[in-house]
Amino acid sequence: MRGLVLFHAIRSAVLALFFLVALPALGEEPMRFDKEPLLIRTAAGKTLHFTVEVAVTDDQRAQGLMFRKTMAEDAGMIFDFGESRRVAMWMENTILPLDMLFADNTGTIRHIKENATPYSRDIIDSMSPVKYVVELNAGVVGKLGIEVGDRIMSATTTKTK
Repeated sequence: MRGLVLFHAIRSAVLALFFLVALPALGEEPMRFDKEPLLIRTAAGKTLHFTVEVAVTDDQRAQGLMFRKTMAEDAGMIFDFGESRRVAMWMENTILPLDMLFADNTGTIRHIKENATPYSRDIIDSMSPVKYVVELNAGVVGKLGIEVGDRIMSATTTKTK
């Protein structure tokens, strides 16, 4: 009998702890991002079309594409850092492999990291001051021939120069 009482007490404590932790999380809405068209003009003269989510706040930039399981082939995210600076990113809690385009305040791509490894804590460095980072599905850079020197253009890049 004593064991049964102990079992119920432990079970009640575990359930209480679960609800204490889980219920606030269930009530939170997922972070929302505005979307906008983004063009990449290549040195070869091609114009590539994407629809990207826009991360402009500290919270949005911290969340980014973490925990996403899928993303359309022509989709991505643009991070606007508000000013040109050296940027360090990582892939912790990011399920999707990504290509990252690091662009200066004119939208010119200055560095590219292809096929960033999911869940990695390795630092991905912009290598120079940048204002924007665009994340696309891994493989898009190679498939479409995007290179350093190409330019990104969107409502974000044209309004915040």
